[in-house]
Amino acid sequence: MRGRLIVGNWKMNGGVAQNATLLNALVAGWKPAGDRAMAVCVPFPYLGQARELLAGSAIGWGAQDVSEHASGAYTGEVAAAMIAEFGARYVLAGHSERRQYHGEGDGQVAAKAKAALGAGLTPIVCVGETLAEREAGQTAAVVTRQIDAVIGVLGGAMARTVVAYEPVWAIGTGRTASPEQAQEVHALLRGRLAAAGTADVKLLYGGSVKAANAASLFGMPDVDGGLVGGASLDANEFLAIGLA
Repeated sequence: MRGRLIVGNWKMNGGVAQNATLLNALVAGWKPAGDRAMAVCVPFPYLGQARELLAGSAIGWGAQDVSEHASGAYTGEVAAAMIAEFGARYVLAGHSERRQYHGEGDGQVAAKAKAALGAGLTPIVCVGETLAEREAGQTAAVVTRQIDAVIGVLGGAMARTVVAYEPVWAIGTGRTASPEQAQEVHALLRGRLAAAGTADVKLLYGGSVKAANAASLFGMPDVDGGLVGGASLDANEFLAIGLA
């Protein structure tokens, strides 16, 4: 039983006061039923605040990136062990914005996922195609390349990850893959994971997820939840997505 997981990605948003308001509202409002789980991935400076306000609650927390290096002369980087010290459970690896703006390739994403696992964190490995790639009929080739790179490095340890399919053309654009489009790619990913003996990895959909479309997306057989961007900054909206 894979269960449902909803993860909020705050991106580069937040502030001490507004974070407190948001997190306190989530703690008060999140009443998980059955196999549903919720988490938030916050900017590095707010990991301590997340630990303070979410400790003892049913909401997990994590970071938005991690270094592939354990320590050393890597100014500005944050090691997996540092993130784990804050009680975090999750960390994003290979978000499309990291790939696009920071030039992260498939090999680096795999190395980051491996580093996260080594520190006891659960990496949320992100894959997805651009609009140009989709229009060129390359969606399957792109996401297969991306997921196979991580499987090739992690092997059976892939079972301890989460995978998020986030079509780049649907992130922050208001455009959303139809439930059928999301399911098609999730089924492909499930097949690649099954071939590696890790078919039960949770598969999240990310790309303009809102309360209005969450139920239809999550109703697909291979969509196990969502990686939620802007909507995760609104407590009521995020809670509604979590209960969809």
